[in-house]
Amino acid sequence: MNRLSVGKLPPEMLRRLLSALPRRDPRVRLGPQIGHDAAVIDFGEVCLVAKSDPITFATDEIGFYAVNVNANDIFCHNALPRWFLATVLLPEHAPPALAQSIFEQIARACDELEVALVGGHTEVTHGLDRPIVSGHMLGEVERERLVAPAGLRPGDAIVLTKGVPLEGVAIIARERGEELVRRGVASEEVERFTRYLHEPGISVAREARALRDLPGLAALHDPTEGGVATALWELAQAAGVGLDIDAQAIPLVPGAERACAAFGLDPLGTISSGALLVGLRPHALDEALARLCAAGVVAAHIGFAVDKAAGVTWRRAGRREPIPVFPSDEIARIF
Repeated sequence: MNRLSVGKLPPEMLRRLLSALPRRDPRVRLGPQIGHDAAVIDFGEVCLVAKSDPITFATDEIGFYAVNVNANDIFCHNALPRWFLATVLLPEHAPPALAQSIFEQIARACDELEVALVGGHTEVTHGLDRPIVSGHMLGEVERERLVAPAGLRPGDAIVLTKGVPLEGVAIIARERGEELVRRGVASEEVERFTRYLHEPGISVAREARALRDLPGLAALHDPTEGGVATALWELAQAAGVGLDIDAQAIPLVPGAERACAAFGLDPLGTISSGALLVGLRPHALDEALARLCAAGVVAAHIGFAVDKAAGVTWRRAGRREPIPVFPSDEIARIF
């Protein structure tokens, strides 16, 4: 009997499950689909954007992760995050200080993003060996500002901000730092990796706000589980286009190759919150790069959207090949 692996459901299975769901409310502009970061519900001049995402790999600063990864998906629709709910599941016999710390992290992260913590649920749960936080973020956007992955068209430019796998390197350093040192990475470098969580940081707020009113902004997508490779494939699926990507142009955060190589991970298939994929009409490319630079965000032009018939490909190691999908994130190997 086949068993599911850790990570996202296989794409074909997920597509089949989603296609069976009924569509009852005409106000749902974007429902559950592969490649879409959040749901969008039309309330007239303003749309509500809703997202749920759990934190299951990281334990250190888990509350900070929960707020920011959910906010990122709101930003990916050109919306602003406004309201947050958190379901906090604690393992049996957890010290009270753990609950206190998680609540403080959530409150601090919400304050930094000007988000209101409006509810949720907390319990001690049988069978857990670590805390899990499932976040639920609501945001809003004026209807005419709404951006969705389906807005990408052949000829559009693809930009990636910051570098990858930003979140993955931070998790490796925070959750497996001692082992990373034993595998040959200098302790000073591991300490630097732990700070990636906050600088350059796993939030995409700076770049999203810098681009929010840019004419020619076509699509935004957040490379989370499965890394930038899976995110590129998801973006192409959502838009119904192909991609021509230069894998060598994809920026890696400093030390990414060493941190990933220590555990045999492919950095392009490793969780990468904090980076942002941006689709732009060709005329908007230079202005977008200038705005990102002015906001202090490193960014690189990595390729173009092409006709769907050309496929979703990148040039890597001197060869053109299909961009792989990583249903199980590379980071799962270290857990």
